[in-house]
Amino acid sequence: MEHAFTEKIMGVLRRRFGGKAAEIYQLSLLLQYVNTKTRSANRGSKSRGSFANLYAIYVLVEDYLARGYDRKRNYSKSEGAVFSKLFARQRQLPFGGRLQNHALNHRLNEEFRKFFPTSEFTPIVRDVQSNRYWINQNLLRVKFGGRSFDLAGSLIDIINEYIKTKSAAFDAFIESCVKLKGLADSSQKEARAFVLDLLSPIRDARLFEIVSFAILKYYYHDQVVYFGFDLESLSKERLKLFKTGRTNANDGGIDFVMKPLGRFFQVTETLDVKKYFLDIDKIERFPIAFVIKSVEPIGDLRRKLEAGARKQFGVEKVVSNYMNCIEEIINIPTLQERFAAAASQGYLPAILDEIIKQSKVEFNYLEEDADVDEEEGVPSAGSE
Repeated sequence: MEHAFTEKIMGVLRRRFGGKAAEIYQLSLLLQYVNTKTRSANRGSKSRGSFANLYAIYVLVEDYLARGYDRKRNYSKSEGAVFSKLFARQRQLPFGGRLQNHALNHRLNEEFRKFFPTSEFTPIVRDVQSNRYWINQNLLRVKFGGRSFDLAGSLIDIINEYIKTKSAAFDAFIESCVKLKGLADSSQKEARAFVLDLLSPIRDARLFEIVSFAILKYYYHDQVVYFGFDLESLSKERLKLFKTGRTNANDGGIDFVMKPLGRFFQVTETLDVKKYFLDIDKIERFPIAFVIKSVEPIGDLRRKLEAGARKQFGVEKVVSNYMNCIEEIINIPTLQERFAAAASQGYLPAILDEIIKQSKVEFNYLEEDADVDEEEGVPSAGSE
């Protein structure tokens, strides 16, 4: 697979190995895997990054280099790296502040097997009892022309280059948001087009969730309900939408909750009925609204979910009970309509401001002039 960032990978290899770069790349499954995981580098901030698995490789290779095993021959006798140190190091890296332990524990190896099912090796060697980790040296070194070439330094350089590219793209994204927020009154057409572009089905799932939240928050912002224990003491309350957890995380949580109605919203980009019914089950069949990253008509989406439910369960009563729990389906066209309604009420700058705020939190972004007390700083890749 070749993409825009492939040339940067080859550039790193040429600097280190000269004319042998192409052959070394072809012999290394690990380099080919990293090439696949960096294809989003030049697609801008709005494409999904692949930091978790890349950072699992990064911290293990960094430990390998720190111990000098790129020059030694006895890595097989190494005591391995302690998980807690690897995990902490991952979270120090740019965009890594909220990474979980899945990549180190199983996801990297599982995905590597999918890409290279005939390989007898996986990148991470793990001893569960001691909780120690090693990078698989069988993948870290390649033999060519009667010589053995260690790829550790190259991998660090490549991932650092990926970090730099993604950081630049995200900086540009934040700058665009800030600029458009300032110009929202004079250049509403441009600002609206920018937000609508973020709702594209091909955009990063995290940004889609962030933009969906910003739009729905201000769509419901001026809607009111009346609550009270009797007709003489009703109180007027605005609907308020809250994010309840980490964006696009497999943490078993619900994405948004609305006060005071107690409505639940879950954002998804899949039509896998098992995912929907798992979300329904974990809140004890409480009605839930699904925000789906799709341009398909709502009726078609509901019919597909019902067809999937019939296939999975085959019992009408069970299917009906699950489908009745889907309180609302919100697709991309619905979000576009609700964005237009909120923007027409003057909430375009507020929506942009919410996108900026949530994006900075999600991507562990810290401006140079931000207060250190408010958010932990992020050291540059390669720092200790």
